Amino acid sequence: MDLKDGEKLVRYAREVIEKHVKGEKIPDLENFEEKAGVFVTINKYPSHMLRGCIGIPEPIYPLNKAIKEAAISACHDPRFPDLEKDELDEIVVEVTVLTPPQLIKCEPKDYPRHIKIGRDGLIVEKGFYKGLLLPQVAVEYKWNAEEFLSQTCIKAGLPPDAWFDEETKVYKFQGEVFAEKEPRGEVIKLELENA
Repeated sequence: MDLKDGEKLVRYAREVIEKHVKGEKIPDLENFEEKAGVFVTINKYPSHMLRGCIGIPEPIYPLNKAIKEAAISACHDPRFPDLEKDELDEIVVEVTVLTPPQLIKCEPKDYPRHIKIGRDGLIVEKGFYKGLLLPQVAVEYKWNAEEFLSQTCIKAGLPPDAWFDEETKVYKFQGEVFAEKEPRGEVIKLELENA
């Protein structure tokens, strides 16, 4: 996806967030009809502390609908209080468009060899437990592949070594990340592998 399209998605996510928080009518996004998974992340500015992050990992909705749903949901991330009007000038918006998740087929001990930090995000699933971490999380925390697997297990509510269990499924996906540099400012494409 090129920067121009990425910028449209970030601007739309910002518009959805602002109009939703103010209780105004949210317009639909033209085009972007192809189905794709997407996450909308709200960070505080300038600290970049997480303020909300919700997404739809599977490509079940057209991107324009998925981004609207994710942006509204990110305002109500259960880990934080609901986003308030007086915070809108102090947040930056980030959109991650995902490739469909692929099951990693190998012996559990070999998972780390199939994961590239800065490129791959992870989903860990066992029974009713499921956790997802975006590619940029491992870069941000400077995790290696084993740490990334363990942290994704923890996110799923499983023990950190659950990825060694034969019944645990591990999926990987890639994401293109577009983000505001400052509130309502320039939108850039984040190059994770070089981070």
